[in-house]
Amino acid sequence: MRNWIIAGAVTTAGAVAVTSWWGVRRLREQHSRSAVGEPAQAPPPGPQQVAVILNPTKARAAEAEMLIEAACRGAGWPKPLVFETTAEDPGHSMTRKALAAGADVVIPCGGDGTVRVVAEALAGTDVPLGLVPLGTGNLLARNLDLDITRISQCVHTALFGRQRRIDTATMSLEDRTTGKKSTHTFLVIAGVGLDAEILSDTNEDLKRAVGWIAYTEAGIRHMPGRRRKRVEISLNDSDFQTRRVRSVLFANCSKLPGGVDFIPEAYIDDGVLDIVVMSPRSLIGWVAMYIKILFQHNGPLPVMSFYGAQKVRLRSAEPVETQADGDPTGPATDIEVEVHPLSLLVRVAS
Repeated sequence: MRNWIIAGAVTTAGAVAVTSWWGVRRLREQHSRSAVGEPAQAPPPGPQQVAVILNPTKARAAEAEMLIEAACRGAGWPKPLVFETTAEDPGHSMTRKALAAGADVVIPCGGDGTVRVVAEALAGTDVPLGLVPLGTGNLLARNLDLDITRISQCVHTALFGRQRRIDTATMSLEDRTTGKKSTHTFLVIAGVGLDAEILSDTNEDLKRAVGWIAYTEAGIRHMPGRRRKRVEISLNDSDFQTRRVRSVLFANCSKLPGGVDFIPEAYIDDGVLDIVVMSPRSLIGWVAMYIKILFQHNGPLPVMSFYGAQKVRLRSAEPVETQADGDPTGPATDIEVEVHPLSLLVRVAS
């Protein structure tokens, strides 16, 4: 029955669909890599006013605060300003206060959600973001090659490391069924469909116990669920094309927990989003994708397509789940994703 539906959709679309399809396929061919790759620069000399955006619920939050205070004291710098996040405010007002206080560097000490909120406020400014990762995924820290197992080393990099600019991206959401709208900054990967469903349904107790492996348990539960969703996708304001998908990912960079380099060709400073459209119909398709990712095989795979764009629009007749850097961002029918080249200054080890 599914094959008849697909065949009917293709026949109805006719030549317009064919034109749209090839227009999107060509985007991949035209996707030239332009990673900046410039050497990181030393921060300005002299004392710095450090601001810490601290998530006090994290297990090693007190340790991170102590290490930062000790390092600033040892360097002869002013005592760092510490702003604690709350359940109601994950860091928006705290980061604004830090900037108003004249912070020379802002350091989120928390998970990916805290990092996203701080990055959103710092994007477009000359105030660098330092990273002390205390979360489960720690996605940006992984992609900046920080040793997430050594907090003291991350503190040293956040305070005294060199600086480079990276891209950020925004995902604007609208749910036509409820009228709700929202915009979210992300730094690594946002997604629509199955990946967002898995993140929304991950057992929090299991997550606290075993970390990122808890996502695997949720993934296994969701794989046999509802099949592919019908969505329309437009890249760089081209015509919409209809696809049936399980998940669509928008990647600014690609390193994930577990040592997985999801898209080896993705660069964090090339001004391009790497879009992955996944449409497996069966267990065989899932296995094929797993093997391709695990072994970084370059051969084409019909159920997994890659594109490059600066702007992506996606729409669906019914709401689909969304996520940004591992945080569920709610259902939406209209999604617009856009990259903002070199908009964020970050501290790195080298």
